[in-house]
Amino acid sequence: MSYLEGRNIVVTGAGRGIGAAIAELSAREGARVVVNDPGVAVDGSGGDSGPAHEVVERIKSSGGTAVSHLADVSVTDQAEDLVATAIREFGGLDVLINVAGILRDRMIFNMEPEEWDAVMAVHLRGTFNTTRAAARHWRAERRGNYRLINTTSIAGLYGATGQPNYAAAKLGIVGFTYSCANALMKYGVTANALSPGAHTRMVTTIPDASRLGGGTEGRRSSMDAEHVAPAVVYVASVHSGWLTGQVFGARGTSISLYNRPRVIREISTTGDHWELDDVFAKFESAFRPAIEDTENIYERAAKLDAAKAVAGDAMATS
Repeated sequence: MSYLEGRNIVVTGAGRGIGAAIAELSAREGARVVVNDPGVAVDGSGGDSGPAHEVVERIKSSGGTAVSHLADVSVTDQAEDLVATAIREFGGLDVLINVAGILRDRMIFNMEPEEWDAVMAVHLRGTFNTTRAAARHWRAERRGNYRLINTTSIAGLYGATGQPNYAAAKLGIVGFTYSCANALMKYGVTANALSPGAHTRMVTTIPDASRLGGGTEGRRSSMDAEHVAPAVVYVASVHSGWLTGQVFGARGTSISLYNRPRVIREISTTGDHWELDDVFAKFESAFRPAIEDTENIYERAAKLDAAKAVAGDAMATS
């Protein structure tokens, strides 16, 4: 059975790593794939058509259907042409998978505005650009079974040291995905966010990455990008219509579902306004125990995710 037979898919950041693994497995499962990647360095500099073309050639040599596209998704007209390419080449677009991203890591007190802006442009604006173009097509066509899959990161879900720009962008993508899930549901679109974990070239930018990854060759191979792709193929398929507005993780041999934010404690006043003494007392009596009871659980979860995902997962892209 080919789970994506007849599906038309755009994958951004698909020239290497996680994006390439998703594109290749999708094609093997019958999808027609637009492989997008401008071939930039980890920091977004330069450009090379080779990675996207090489993925397309691998897909074609295995009997699949794919075309390459070198769009910089942070540029609106290029992102629009990317979506238009799927429609022009394949007759439509069923699935948009946003994986593209860059890193400009630095502690907040050392970060330059340009480093902040560059990461925001690719991750947040890029995700917005492609999603807007796809949503316009889906709203006009209304055939249903459309899928939007955006990429978040435990860097944003837990807050990575030295990555304030990346963490903010990745958690911003979660809020963006929630909004799209609510707004596009009536047009037959589901929207979910992937938090992936794999050994990719992004990991080489982390100081002492070998220590963070650690383990035997077998353990490292279990964190190959290819292990992320099966979960994405399920979400991209017509079988996942029940799933929307969620964050799911895929790393190694594990697939996870994250909880959505919810109120865990609430305080109120008996009067018609708060007295400061009452606020001070109730904050500590009601909120502090809840935080102290759970923070060790979150710390353990964060450490486990960091260990499995090499200190922060695939760092988004390639």
